[in-house]
Amino acid sequence: MQRFFSNKKDIKVLDLTKCNVTKGSLYHHFPNGKEELLIDCLHFLNEVITLDIVDIFERYPTTLEATNSMIEKLIVNLETEGTITGYTFSSMVSEMATLSDPVRKACAELYAKIQGIYFKKLMEDGYSKELASNIALMITASIEGAMMLCLAETSAKPLKVISQLLPNKLKEF
Repeated sequence: MQRFFSNKKDIKVLDLTKCNVTKGSLYHHFPNGKEELLIDCLHFLNEVITLDIVDIFERYPTTLEATNSMIEKLIVNLETEGTITGYTFSSMVSEMATLSDPVRKACAELYAKIQGIYFKKLMEDGYSKELASNIALMITASIEGAMMLCLAETSAKPLKVISQLLPNKLKEF
């Protein structure tokens, strides 16, 4: 077995024999090793996560409704599957982004894409460009932070709190 990613809570091991892949073949496609493989995974996550968010945001007329729907989906996933790890990559960012500028940039691109989805909807809601940008950052940080707390606490409470407070925050602006 070859270890490629690890985080303190859950060690991920890629068993190349189960994949019917040799180390040579893997490194042929990823000649720069683990970092290149991680960046490719982040790009894949970028597509998967943002497609899901875009789908939700296109179905609802306002940012508030779309955000609440997205948070509700995360809560349901956590309560039924016991995890939301497919939707957050904060643990990878915290562990890997300081080690490599290309990894940090790949993570920043994903966050920027997510914020862009929120920004676009906020602009449609009539917020100014500057305010929409600031609120998009706040939503991104709040949801990412809440997901990390949910995983740490094994509870959906942080996401539920965010979904209750967000409407009031948006009305303040």
